[in-house]
Amino acid sequence: MPYLFTSESVSEGHPDKVADQISDALVDNFLAWDPQSKIACETLVTTGQVVLAGEVKCNTYIDVQTIAREVIARIGYTKSEYMFEAHSCGVLSAIHEQSADINQGVERKKKEDQGAGDQGMMFGYATNETANYMPLALDLAHNLLLQLSAIRREGKQMKYLRPDAKSQVTLEYDDNNRPVRIDAIVISTQHDDFAEEKAMQERITKDVKTVLIPRILKSYPQYKHLFNEKIKYHINPTGKFVIGGPHGDTGLTGRKIIVDTYGGKGAHGGGAFSGKDPSKVDRSAAYATRHIAKNLVAAGVCDEVLVQVSYAIGVAQPMGLYVNTYGTAKVDMNDGQIAKILEGVFDMRPYFIEERLKLRQPMYSECAAYGHMGRVPVTVDKTFKSADGKTKKMKVELFTWEKLDYVAKVKKAFKLK
Repeated sequence: MPYLFTSESVSEGHPDKVADQISDALVDNFLAWDPQSKIACETLVTTGQVVLAGEVKCNTYIDVQTIAREVIARIGYTKSEYMFEAHSCGVLSAIHEQSADINQGVERKKKEDQGAGDQGMMFGYATNETANYMPLALDLAHNLLLQLSAIRREGKQMKYLRPDAKSQVTLEYDDNNRPVRIDAIVISTQHDDFAEEKAMQERITKDVKTVLIPRILKSYPQYKHLFNEKIKYHINPTGKFVIGGPHGDTGLTGRKIIVDTYGGKGAHGGGAFSGKDPSKVDRSAAYATRHIAKNLVAAGVCDEVLVQVSYAIGVAQPMGLYVNTYGTAKVDMNDGQIAKILEGVFDMRPYFIEERLKLRQPMYSECAAYGHMGRVPVTVDKTFKSADGKTKKMKVELFTWEKLDYVAKVKKAFKLK
């Protein structure tokens, strides 16, 4: 029976995403100067204020206040009328040293015996309904806001746009579990004040349909067949969205974990990513299970898959690996047998995850908005400045868990051509 499924996304100017981006910028700066840093940084943003808290074990000092302000400016909060501005907001740091009790459970004499930084379960998901093996509703929701952000930064059209925005896409699926059309699109974007509210609403609605949507169709022609005149559009449905960002709503690190992952498809273990170094399996194992899931689908083992791994704090070996192919397996074995084979292909001990995915690089700032999964793996040049004026230039690999570098190994393990 056909059904509807919805996913949402939020822009880099959303208060929770502001917090995520600050936390991950701190992670990157700590790792740039000390790759073995242990980090758990939380950020709170509200009207005119930023509060940094958490635990760090590191052999260097970084200027956390300056880093926070740089992130806020880069997002676009640079005007006093936003009531949250990069150079005038207060920044309070309450970051202190990591608990020795936690640290002794993670660090070992042998690196390969490194224990998990926390207990919990992590999930990875992949589906072949898109080229990047992501759920289509979430992929569209992200892309709508990426294009809206590009329009804002270009400053040629929709000049009234402010940084905060949200999107939501509802798809109709057919009896074969395939997306066939877009049922509804929701766009809520912060904007400058208009003299007349009715004129404002009409202008933004028109611009979304005539400026934003055509850019989506041009940039992502593979989605063209899903768009039609029957789509229900809800553009700024409250009627006005001038007050936004951290002034409109307090932001906290880790409150957009479904946006960060699969838009409600598959499952989520509950642990956030941003602000954590890779010894925290909430982050590293979630990336590792996505890596497994994506390579599994790309290898042709199944059309859709959910992979779960779980850990006890301080213990290297995971509690177990679970696989659910939703009945789409192309090999003559059950999901338990598939999981058993995967255990021999992917070493899920924390140290080996870090090594396999090169997670001790300062690679996390780019993850902190528009999703950690489904992105394009790429190598970039980065520059970091220390508190004492030193400069470090590095080549950094981003989104390593999105590589299809294990397809051949998976095919060999499952005897596929």
